[in-house]
Amino acid sequence: MDDPLERDRRIQELERRFRSAGLPLLTENYSATEDVFTRAIPLLAVVFVFEILGAINLDWPAALNVLALLGGVALLLGAFGLLNVSRGRAFFSIPRKLGVPELTAFVVLPVVLPLVFGGQLMSALITGLGNLLLLGVIWLVVGFGVFSILRWTAARFVQLLGASLTLLVRALPLLLFFSLVTFFTNEYWQLFGDASDVIFYAGAGMFALITAIFLIVRLPGSVRDLERASTLEVPLRRRQRVNVALVIFLAQALQIAFVGVAIWLFFMVFGALLVTPAIRMDWIGNEGIELFTIPFFGEQLEITKQLVRTAAGVASFSALYYA
Repeated sequence: MDDPLERDRRIQELERRFRSAGLPLLTENYSATEDVFTRAIPLLAVVFVFEILGAINLDWPAALNVLALLGGVALLLGAFGLLNVSRGRAFFSIPRKLGVPELTAFVVLPVVLPLVFGGQLMSALITGLGNLLLLGVIWLVVGFGVFSILRWTAARFVQLLGASLTLLVRALPLLLFFSLVTFFTNEYWQLFGDASDVIFYAGAGMFALITAIFLIVRLPGSVRDLERASTLEVPLRRRQRVNVALVIFLAQALQIAFVGVAIWLFFMVFGALLVTPAIRMDWIGNEGIELFTIPFFGEQLEITKQLVRTAAGVASFSALYYA
């Protein structure tokens, strides 16, 4: 490809495909300040303007707060205007690219307002930490293309699930056998049905964490296999490997979530049909907390809190096994 224009067009097309597939870090000369935070300028501008309210002190009268608010506007605009001038821009211009000075100003300037107007140390601390957290979230979500990864994975979900169909078919019989055996035990219903909300959600979080750990442990090997199978002349850098690993992780996590939800729905229907109030009375000592009923050929199928939780517990075990 000798034509420079055609080469540049081809490079731009490849970079666009990388970004749409959630692999922005595979583009050359990728910069967090220019390629990540610059795309978030509208959000950062809204947050920056909203934080002018940090000049308000709830212990002050309304008239004094109005003056403080005007003073806060003048202080922030003046400080940012001076930054613009020092960076070679017009005083009241909005930056088209964000560098370290602009990001520092975004974090520091709103912190000054609560300190100047009333010495609100806690408010200043919360504002500063909140801004740092926001920049961190933007860097993770935009920088690694999380939304693009989810969109790309969702668009190819059936294809990805089909690729793992052999594994699913092999695992399904044993998975259903294990699930059916555990679902029809009173200890399981007592364990999940009678647990407090805190214990139940903590247990669900533990299953999710263990599943994530299983996936993360396999990621380095998956990335190395992908590199060996490719024809790359230049090996991937560390952050590019992380980006590829994140795509693999989210794709596998969505497949596991699909299997878990499918099993949960199966046992919701199965339990509503077969686990009667008399059986629940025998297993857990009461008929359970009814959430709603579904008419079914003259019968009323009861959906109870205990059924929802027990089905979720079985689905969590099954998803962990599938991982």
